Amino acid sequence: MCFAYFSYAKLNRNICGNLRTDIPMKQLIDQWVRPEIRALSAYHVPDPGEMIKLDAMENPYTWPDELRREWLDLLAGVDVNRYPDPQAAALKARLRDAMGVPAGAELILGNGSDELIQMLAMAVSGPGRVVMSVDPGFVMYRMIATFCGMEYVGVPLRSDDFSLDIDALLAAIERHQPALLFLAYPNNPTGNLFDAAEIERVIEVAPGIVVVDEAYAPFTDESFMPRLGEFDNLLVMRTVSKMGLAGLRLGLLVGPAAWLEQIDKTRLPYNISVLSQLSAEFALRHQAVFDAQTSAILEERGRLFSVLRAIDGVAPYASQANFILLRVPEGRALELFEGLKERGVLVKCLHGAHPLLSDCLRVTVGTPQESETFLEHFTALLQG
Repeated sequence: MCFAYFSYAKLNRNICGNLRTDIPMKQLIDQWVRPEIRALSAYHVPDPGEMIKLDAMENPYTWPDELRREWLDLLAGVDVNRYPDPQAAALKARLRDAMGVPAGAELILGNGSDELIQMLAMAVSGPGRVVMSVDPGFVMYRMIATFCGMEYVGVPLRSDDFSLDIDALLAAIERHQPALLFLAYPNNPTGNLFDAAEIERVIEVAPGIVVVDEAYAPFTDESFMPRLGEFDNLLVMRTVSKMGLAGLRLGLLVGPAAWLEQIDKTRLPYNISVLSQLSAEFALRHQAVFDAQTSAILEERGRLFSVLRAIDGVAPYASQANFILLRVPEGRALELFEGLKERGVLVKCLHGAHPLLSDCLRVTVGTPQESETFLEHFTALLQG
């Protein structure tokens, strides 16, 4: 046994700490890291510093002081020496009521929607298996498909209004037979709702799971949640991030028990911390606070859209989310993005992310004061 260990260590110098010097680091990485992973760039989150943060679709409003004190008093009594409830039963019960989960449907929780997307992909991955969505869409569908060794197929949206190209999508489904198909409803980064009847057609013909991702549900009245049970292959995904709890990293997947039983097998144990469970349950007991914040965001979304639409050379797209996609004069997206950063406003530059997003910026709906600062600098830069 000692001889075997010695021989292995000699071949792999030095396994207990020092890097071997006989093989260049790049060669080791090329040997062991999958080519498709090496080809990726890590998901980049810019440091906002002291800038007005309008890049990540967050709720701009903090908690009222009284609510914050009550929450901190609750957390003060929490012991963190024990693992959390692995099933988060109390939180699930609260989410059922808050999210309108139909009777008979089950739910599982993830550390944000990203973990749920990964769990789904892990559950159905295999040689030749395909993840499908529409492009431009949520980048994590593509990235997680790659992480899990699956092929990603993105079907382009219509260039004029970002609606589904239903004929192209149905043809792609027939050709690729996706194991997993995601449709964000409303879509990110375009903000529009796809036609519900066309989504029904997709669900009906898709051979595998169809996930309707309703991350932006607080900002629209449309949902497929009440329709769970009508289709054997339909799941609905939600998050609490956009309602004002992004820091908790909590998502939920809802659907038939038979599907969720299998997907739950890929969930790591204790994936929702005790602090997240108690904080989210507490927040959902005060739903009215977040509903009022959502109403303020919706009002500001309408005002911001109207102002942007009146600016010469700027074409905002109507949104059912908490952000607005806008197309700026040709060739000026990066210049405007950098100019806003220099003036302390961070938005998202989507130019170059997809051909349909050329000359596009995306701005989160912030407070009225944040919107005014953005508009002041944006219009000044346009005129400069």
